[in-house]
Amino acid sequence: MLEGLLQMDGQLLVAIQGLHMSWLDPIVSLYTKLGDAGIFWIVLSLAMLVYKPTRKAGALALCAMVLGLLVTNLTIKPLVERARPWLDWPIVPLVTEKDPNSFPSGHTCAAFAAGMIWMRTLPWRWGRVAAVVLAALMGLSRLYVGVHYPTDVLVGAIIGALCALVIWKAYLLYADRRNQVY
Repeated sequence: MLEGLLQMDGQLLVAIQGLHMSWLDPIVSLYTKLGDAGIFWIVLSLAMLVYKPTRKAGALALCAMVLGLLVTNLTIKPLVERARPWLDWPIVPLVTEKDPNSFPSGHTCAAFAAGMIWMRTLPWRWGRVAAVVLAALMGLSRLYVGVHYPTDVLVGAIIGALCALVIWKAYLLYADRRNQVY
């Protein structure tokens, strides 16, 4: 059963690779590279710390991304050691990756960790919508550039969202205890 899932995963990625458009390749490649080491999400979160209405969003997103890093890049990736797709399938990635491990997607995890926190905490509806869209686009970009399988991206998104949920619940507990009168 696992072999069948892995086969479908690779076939879906090969099909996605057939959707390339020459004008879109540099745009998606640039966007996906902005996610290297979580830089895009870290910079946005740090910028949010400066403005009081977004301070909570920035701080909680940073915490969620640290948790995601611990779970994804420092725990699961080294344990699973799934090779990058171009090593097993007839695709040519649009970007290079230093990390040889594919599962799960750290870029997607960071994007969803930050995005799901921002979805809950940003004071503007457009910002909350943009957070989800930007996170989803990061996951899709990882498929488009050919450096992850669909299940890598799906699991990265789930882990990122769960990390955001854990940090959000911890924040609510902290806020509740801080507001209690003893």
